[in-house]
Formats: sequence, C-alpha cells, structure tokens
Amino acid sequence: MRHLRELQLRMRGCGSGLVLGIESSCDDTGVAVLEAPRRIRSSLVMSQVEEHAPHGGVVPELASRRHQEAVVGLVRRCLAEAGVLNPMRELSLIAVTAGPGLMGSLLVGLMAAKGLSQGWEVPMIGVNHMEGHVFANVIAHEDLEPPFLCLVVSGGHTEIQLVRSFGDYRFLGGTRDDAAGEAYDKVAKLLGLGYPGGPVIDRLAAQGDPRRYQLPVPLRGTSDVEFSFSGLKTAVLWLVRKEGDSISLPDLCASFQRSAVDSLVEKLELAVQLTGVKTVAASGGVAANSELRRRLLGLSDRGIRVFLPPRDLCTDNGAMIAAAGWWAFMRGIRDDLTLRADPSWEMAR
Repeated sequence: MRHLRELQLRMRGCGSGLVLGIESSCDDTGVAVLEAPRRIRSSLVMSQVEEHAPHGGVVPELASRRHQEAVVGLVRRCLAEAGVLNPMRELSLIAVTAGPGLMGSLLVGLMAAKGLSQGWEVPMIGVNHMEGHVFANVIAHEDLEPPFLCLVVSGGHTEIQLVRSFGDYRFLGGTRDDAAGEAYDKVAKLLGLGYPGGPVIDRLAAQGDPRRYQLPVPLRGTSDVEFSFSGLKTAVLWLVRKEGDSISLPDLCASFQRSAVDSLVEKLELAVQLTGVKTVAASGGVAANSELRRRLLGLSDRGIRVFLPPRDLCTDNGAMIAAAGWWAFMRGIRDDLTLRADPSWEMAR
C-alpha cells in the first residue's frame, strides 16, 4: 500500500497531491493540508504566546506539553476544514518538522506524524524547519524560481541562504550571537513592553523618529555576510541608563529598528554583490516587520527582484512544511519510522 502511494504521488509530477503538514519546532503548533504544490486547503495554528508571555520567553517544557494537548485536535479540525473525509485514501504524504528546534517540541510533532503515517499507511517525510521557511515564499509566488537568495530571519535564526535549486542550498552567513527576533524580544523586555517584542516595537516605531538616537549598525562595512545583534542590544541598555525617564519610547523603538533593519538589508545587498544573484526573498517571523518589508521592497529600485510571503506565512505554520515536504519527496527523498528529531539539523541534506 505504501509503495503504491509513493508511485501515485510520483506519477502526479507537478500536479496536485494532498499533503498534511505538521510544525511544532518551538511554541506554535501548526497543521495544514496543502494541495501541492501551492494551494492551501486549510491551515491552523495554535499560538502559546499568552502562556509564555509572563516568563518573557518560551519555556521548553511548557511548550512541549501544550503541543501534546493541541496536535491531535488540530489535525482533526484541519482535515475537516480541508474536506478530507478519508485520510487513508485521500492523503498522499505527511510532512513533519524534524529539526532544528526545541527537542521536546519536535518530538511531539514527529511522534504524531509517525502514528498517523503508520495508521493511515501514508508515506511520511521529515522537513528542515529552515527549508520550510524558504518554501513559504514558494507557496506564495509561482514565479519564484532558483537561483535566489533567502534571508531567513526569526526569533531563533538569522541567516542568508543561496538557493541554487530546491534541495541544494549554500549557507552564506548567519548571526554570531543573538538572532534578530531574539534582539527584538530582549529590547522589548528591557523597555517593559512585554513578549513577544517584535510586534510592539514595530507599532511604536511607526510613531517615532528613527534618527533621534544614534545606535550602531552591527558589522556595518565588514566584507563578510554575517550578523551580530548583542552589541545593539547592549547599546540600547546603556542609552536607557543614560537617558532615564526622559527617554522617548517611540523614538527609541524607531532608532533600534532602523539599526536592526539596516544590518539585515545591507548584508543582503552584500550577498547580492558577492553572488551576482539578483532575486531575493525573506521569510521567518521578522519578515512580517513593516519596516523590513518596506526596505526590502525598495531594493527593486536597484534592479533586484524581491519576494515576500504574506504575513500569515512568515510565522511558523504547517503549510510551509507541507510544501517543503512535497518538493523533497518529488526529489526522491524518503524517510520512515526510524526518522529522528535533530534540534541542530543543518538545512542542506
């Protein structure tokens, strides 16, 4: 039965096949049904933000417990919304995040996928979370084709990948320390703005003067594609101590955001210069940031094609995992019940 399904999916070529995607790498439980390669039949995400907010960040043990409570119900709801009445007959593939991420969270999604795969006799494939973010753009843009550069920027990752072809990636550079989203969260905590920090800083920045406070742009002028945000975070700390109660929160948020976005955009431009690839994409939670999106879209004035996913595909979701899994399956990649979670899984495989 399993081999028959593999043959059926391969025979569909670039046509459609229903893929169930499961994402649980951190604190969002995402489940989606994708009519491959790009039509999202249903996509549901259970956020744990309210539960982690009092702690100022994600508590791994709490996250894994919440995934356990949510995943089966989300699968049922997602299948119902997608009109899938008989998963054993209608699904062609189950794709699940196998890394990188929090070990406990990954295991919940992976074990759920294994159980469903075995029970329904549907092939299963493990997906790299970072590759999933790349495919958020592939879902959204039919005309996006390799080669292109992808800036993956989130709370846990900040890096630039050269997508030479789907499945063939070259890591150009990443952060030395904090990820950009992590810096947003830490600055927000320092300013008493709550968690997560990205959306609130973005909102306040829209009301502020980005030139009010002169903050450093990390690694500006260096010849390497790399990032560092710990120094920018420390600069905000010293500014707050110096200015005290006289500091303007909107101006500070705008100034911080200007420096962070300058770093991201300038290093992406450097990657364009070094590779000669003039098609770029961005993905990950920070790709929903309004200033980053504005600045990236501005690169089109320099002859660079820019692709951004809709905001609901920037954050973790099951649809991007389903898409990445389907394309990997079509490349001939196979997994079975021996698949293990790898919290440090590198993107290329």
